[in-house]
Amino acid sequence: MNTLLSGTGQALARFLTAPSPGPSVTAPTPMDRLVAQLRPGDVLLVEGKSRIARAIRFLTNSAWSHAALYVGQYGAGRLQAPVHLFVEADVVHGVRSVGMVEFENLATRICRPVGLSDLECMTVCDHVIARIGHRYDLRNVWDLARYMLPEPPVPRRMRRRMIALGSGDPTRAICSTLIAEAFGAIGYPILPEYGTRLATGADGAAWAEEEWHIRHHSLYAPRDFDLSPYFQVVKPTIEGGFDFHRLPWGQARAQA
Repeated sequence: MNTLLSGTGQALARFLTAPSPGPSVTAPTPMDRLVAQLRPGDVLLVEGKSRIARAIRFLTNSAWSHAALYVGQYGAGRLQAPVHLFVEADVVHGVRSVGMVEFENLATRICRPVGLSDLECMTVCDHVIARIGHRYDLRNVWDLARYMLPEPPVPRRMRRRMIALGSGDPTRAICSTLIAEAFGAIGYPILPEYGTRLATGADGAAWAEEEWHIRHHSLYAPRDFDLSPYFQVVKPTIEGGFDFHRLPWGQARAQA
């Protein structure tokens, strides 16, 4: 029975990852500019062009459907091919390493953690590299498949909950939970929960103190790295020396 379900899930995964043409939110960043700005530990958000990408964008009300971690030099000799620079959780292939070509002609965004030491950055990269070969959480695929209608009957308040469902099996992951777990391993915040606790002084005086909690990694979606106040958005076009005076405007704009 489990074998049948697994086989059906894989067939569904292949169907959902088939291309689904549609307009992009922004123009793709040229690969050379993207490579020039990436650093180990960066999270690359991807718009995606598949059926499942469309579902994730709808359910999260976001432009981003996928996330991959750039491991760069920390992956040397440990990835599945010498040209690979990223680790991602893919619906069909599970956790794997990939190269830049995987994101060619796709809209992307770099989200960079701030203040990591070399050791902390290496720990984050090691975490995802060690999980290469793990399977994708196909229960998540089934949950998404139920909401593939043009106007899914899902109340807005429930959309985030729909993609937080999963098997809980530590050998399975989806793209955002894989990366969120890696940052959780060093206590780096993405969208933490805030609370208070009662503190007591030596003189018996009591007061309320702010207390942070790392949210469980299963509760994250790709867009959360973009929304996080603790990740810097890096725009390769600007960082590479953007000058609007050099834009090749058409004749109508030149005469304006």
